[in-house]
Amino acid sequence: MRSAFSRGMSHGIPICLGYLSVSFGFGIIAVKSGLSVFQAAAVSATNLTSAGQAAGVDIISRCGAIIEMILVQLTINIRYSLMGLSLTQKLDKSFTLPHRLAASYGITDEIFAVCSAQKEPITPPYMYGMILVAFLGWVTGTVLGAAAGQLLPESVSSAMGLVLYGMFLAIIVPPAKKERSVLAAVIIAAVLSILFRYVLTMVSGGFAIIISAVAASAAAAVLFPLRDEEAAE
Repeated sequence: MRSAFSRGMSHGIPICLGYLSVSFGFGIIAVKSGLSVFQAAAVSATNLTSAGQAAGVDIISRCGAIIEMILVQLTINIRYSLMGLSLTQKLDKSFTLPHRLAASYGITDEIFAVCSAQKEPITPPYMYGMILVAFLGWVTGTVLGAAAGQLLPESVSSAMGLVLYGMFLAIIVPPAKKERSVLAAVIIAAVLSILFRYVLTMVSGGFAIIISAVAASAAAAVLFPLRDEEAAE
């Protein structure tokens, strides 16, 4: 058990290092939106979702409606449910329901990718070790970023706040270069976002995210349907 936990921690170190820099940017964004260092850390400790947190803080700063917050988080984070369903095929028999509920807290894109790459069944200690290290990196980076955001000049903190959005670009650019469907979805979403930002200003930022994401996904599905051979693979 101890060796599996240690192995999970070692596999989580690269994730931790990446989270330090990304959550640093979120911490700056959070304090610029009116949150305290403690509040920013609490958001990171209870969510572990970069895009969801950035959108949520924006809604909080604008005093948005609770239904807007719910729908935005559902749209952005529903992928974690799909990741959890996929991981059930790789779990060890010792992964009982209480363990599954506890581990679901720490399923992120990076942890899902590392767990999916494992050839042997995943045990609870292994996943807990990885989640612990990743959690520490995410929360620590948030605290450092939030503290720095209160001390750094406005010009510097604004520049550092772009780190989070740089991660989003790093995620979408590689698949967009390979798949026309992904590129189309990105372009449609970007065009709709610009439209909502400068033309349809009566639509709140949260609902603009929901509409843009759903419309771009639907358009890509219609324009680039999955062939039967690809679905079988």
